[in-house]
Amino acid sequence: MSTYPVTWNLNSIFAGGSSSSELKSYVQGIEQHADTLEQLVKDFHAPKNTDQMEDLDAVLKQLQLVLKELAEFGAFVGCLNAQNVEDEGVSAWLSKRGDLGAKVDNSLTVFDQKLVQTDDDVWKSLLNQPPFRDVAFVLNERREHAKDKLEVNSEALINDLSVDGYDAWEQMYDQLVGKLKIELDGETLSIGQAANKLDSSDRAVRKEAFDKLQQVWGKQSDLFSSTLNHLSGFRLQVYKHRGWTNVLKEPLEYNRMSRKTLDAMWNAITKYKDQYIPYMKKKAELLGIDQLSFYDVEAPIGHSGTGWSFQEGADFILKHFRQFSPKMADFAEMAFEKGWIEAEDRPGKQPGGFCTSFPDSEETRIFMTYSGTPSSVATLAHELGHAYHQHVMNELPILNQGYAMNVAETASTFAEMIVADAAVKQAEGQEEKRVLLEDKVQRSIAFFMNIHARFLFETRFYEERQHGAVSKQRLNDLMEEAQREAYVGTLKEYDPTFWASKLHFHITDVPFYNFPYTFGYLFSMGIYAKALEEGQGFEDKYVALLQDTGRMSVEDLAMKHLGVNLEEADFWEHALDLCLHDLRTFMSMDN
Repeated sequence: MSTYPVTWNLNSIFAGGSSSSELKSYVQGIEQHADTLEQLVKDFHAPKNTDQMEDLDAVLKQLQLVLKELAEFGAFVGCLNAQNVEDEGVSAWLSKRGDLGAKVDNSLTVFDQKLVQTDDDVWKSLLNQPPFRDVAFVLNERREHAKDKLEVNSEALINDLSVDGYDAWEQMYDQLVGKLKIELDGETLSIGQAANKLDSSDRAVRKEAFDKLQQVWGKQSDLFSSTLNHLSGFRLQVYKHRGWTNVLKEPLEYNRMSRKTLDAMWNAITKYKDQYIPYMKKKAELLGIDQLSFYDVEAPIGHSGTGWSFQEGADFILKHFRQFSPKMADFAEMAFEKGWIEAEDRPGKQPGGFCTSFPDSEETRIFMTYSGTPSSVATLAHELGHAYHQHVMNELPILNQGYAMNVAETASTFAEMIVADAAVKQAEGQEEKRVLLEDKVQRSIAFFMNIHARFLFETRFYEERQHGAVSKQRLNDLMEEAQREAYVGTLKEYDPTFWASKLHFHITDVPFYNFPYTFGYLFSMGIYAKALEEGQGFEDKYVALLQDTGRMSVEDLAMKHLGVNLEEADFWEHALDLCLHDLRTFMSMDN
């Protein structure tokens, strides 16, 4: 049996890293194709009947080519930046990606406005024609969104100004975080390495890491409050000029979900939260402390008896993926064998983890820092779930591959559940079972409390930001207030600088990078229950569901594949009841 590599292979995409001649040639090709798209859009006129659909077809073919290539380029540069934050050659490519993105966005803005100018009856007839039928949902969505925006020149100006006035703030944040170092136990650690210490079973190690991280984030909070205030200020100015008064309009539309669905989800969670308070008290007892602090919430309550090498973790994942879906297992095995995963624990890497797609190469890459814990194995399964989602989308038109974050998190969480459940079931003895089961309950806490705190903070921050810049002290206060509410006052010590340390608040392309995680977690509960009921017979149904994620709203997706109404409390409460099964089992176990 071959040994799987712990570092990824990017040379199969473009050899040579940030100095790649292949990358340079590829980007030159994108520039030419983007110029062609710009001219095609310029020459395109709103169709007056279905006899004029050839020009629309030509624009769409060129658009899909450019979008595929631009995503390939962006994914590669993102991987370079993540694997080595000190790679000085990356910044120029990030800038080039921003410029090209703005150029294509400008072409899309003009194109979308011409779709708006098309008569409604002609438009409906066009969408029923063979060239457009498969991408009708996305085209209609673009047309509807364009009606809510400014005229072409103003939107083009916003796109151009976004490169250095908006997206650059996110890039600055990444650069600042990449240069931060922490001295801990005589070692000089990156932020990501120091954050891994928060998973230690030794409370003294966790507390020292937490305190040092607080000091670092606090010391740099002037800079991070600037990045957050400026990028949010830009966003709010755009909303103001478009006449958008609700900051949730963009994230809800991006995630293709209604406000009713969002409210139904949070209301159900709030209703169920009290049932987790005894768990928080029991965990404190198991850790030998009076009350949990923020850095204790995700702490292991003991040793699972299992410390997995990367190879062992991979084998475990493959074994249990295969019991549910041979296709998903085959894909994951290919990802391991071909070196699509960056898992090595080394300095200079970005903190966190992600999965990114290369739609032109039809490959994916996973980035994480593997530590050998059950939680780390679950994270690896989570990212493989993302990768499999993209894999089954590769056969679709690129326009239909644009699934939103909430359904993306559904596929990843589903994969994670398969592995987490398997670990509990094959536990050797009660102690190991309790440790692994607690890890599962802890995941519910993350989605119901940690993510809820992020949502509450971001909502209140934007309310205040509309009236001017928010000071670093006020940001700390808002963060702690949100955490106290979300954790139902169960913690002794909170994390007031979380707004600075969490990358998600500083991302420009996806506002409110929080509630989709919780949606995905609970939505995947419904899917997982169906999978357990039907066994391998559900495999093809699961693939069909994933392939629909880029071409319908989540409400329609749930109704079509699960027969449930997401805007009503029943689905969410049923999903929460499934979560409570693990909680009750854990609570019934003797200390």
